[in-house]
Amino acid sequence: MALGCMMLSASAVEAGGLMTNTNYHIAFDRMMARGASTEIDAAYSNPAGLAWGHEGWQLSFNVQKPFQWRNIDATVNQPYATAIGLENKLYKGEADANPFVPALFAAYKHKRWAVSLMAGIVGSGGHVTYDEGIPMFEVPVRGMMYQNGLPPAAYSVDAFMTGKQYIYGVQACFTYKFSEHWSAAAGLRVNIYTGYNRGHVISRLNATGSELVNLQIDADQNDVGVAPILGLNYRYKRLLVTARYEFRSKLNTPNDTKVLSVGLMGQTTDVNALSRIYGNDATVAALAQRVGPEMAEKVRPYLDGETTRYDMPGLLTFAVGYEFIPRKFRGTLEYHWFNDKNAKMQGNRQDLLTHDTHEILVGLEWDINKLFTVSAGAQRTDYGLSDGYQANTSFACDSYSVGTGAAFNVTPHLRINAGYFCSIYSDYTREQPIRYSGVPVMETYSRTNHVIGLGVDYKF
Repeated sequence: MALGCMMLSASAVEAGGLMTNTNYHIAFDRMMARGASTEIDAAYSNPAGLAWGHEGWQLSFNVQKPFQWRNIDATVNQPYATAIGLENKLYKGEADANPFVPALFAAYKHKRWAVSLMAGIVGSGGHVTYDEGIPMFEVPVRGMMYQNGLPPAAYSVDAFMTGKQYIYGVQACFTYKFSEHWSAAAGLRVNIYTGYNRGHVISRLNATGSELVNLQIDADQNDVGVAPILGLNYRYKRLLVTARYEFRSKLNTPNDTKVLSVGLMGQTTDVNALSRIYGNDATVAALAQRVGPEMAEKVRPYLDGETTRYDMPGLLTFAVGYEFIPRKFRGTLEYHWFNDKNAKMQGNRQDLLTHDTHEILVGLEWDINKLFTVSAGAQRTDYGLSDGYQANTSFACDSYSVGTGAAFNVTPHLRINAGYFCSIYSDYTREQPIRYSGVPVMETYSRTNHVIGLGVDYKF
């Protein structure tokens, strides 16, 4: 029997690559393409552009509230469906970030140079919960019951899964304008990963309540990585051309496992206790004698001290901004390339992507008068997905995103930003069924995402 792997990927602040967020400032929510910005949000999106920004200090505080669902529609074909009592089921997953997602920006410019700071949730950013578990748990358990001669009416399955991923980032950059038209920036971001995986799968006889299967997991992960950042800007009259490169950040998260146990037919093995006595390799070998080699290998990722790769990929951006009407109406066209295939993932899943992630963004902004600014934008994200890459615990869907919003200049120093964006995902249906302990299952992965945000900018 194989119960599968349980590393849940939770990303509630969905804009950007597979592991990287790009929406920190509310200006992104309402315009999307911010790669040619020279305002305070440029501390992240275009640090070299601060050379043409406000002289003196700028500060910004932003909060966003995401609403996201991740569903798996699983279909088991006959004769397996009747045998295990499961033909079609929608597994609903709710992703959230409580209570909201904050981001801070600060910048100081003096003549030719500027320094900037940014702090926020730069990757993932939430938790996801499946109250009824996921197919990779339920199907194998039901298959095991069938192999032991139990009809679906004779037993019940209780499954629950929840996982969290937050990658906090603190970024500092130095900007220098070295000619009338050119500026550059260099900096560093420290990425702090924290997450957990918790859940259970329990099967009981309906007649007596006796446990047949009991899998319990509670494991935390933490790690720190570093990403250098480079930026370059060219400005000529109303035209701004920018480039930025963010290097890969290596994250190799070790487990701090609180609970890991496997129970079969009333006999429970405390896998966590064994690993602390004998070491992980010896524990897996011993566990294989009790529950089988397939089950033992599926448990390995949660052993205390085992590591999982969650690299944040290199990111290259290009943007062209142009003021169609000086100090009145402007637009930006932008491109993002996430080098995902060179960023290590659990089980080398990056090798199963058909290509790196590509994004195209466009945004327009109009200053109606001295008080009000309105904007809108769109983004297309293409991940290069494949059947082999997709998993119950971590799946993605290509998307189109649209955003809109406004800014209100309360005073010459104080601005309030409000924005909303949503992502329209393309459902991903597997070309071939996936087999859980020999049972073929066709799956369709779907997602929804809505984000609202509010921010305050202040200039000294």
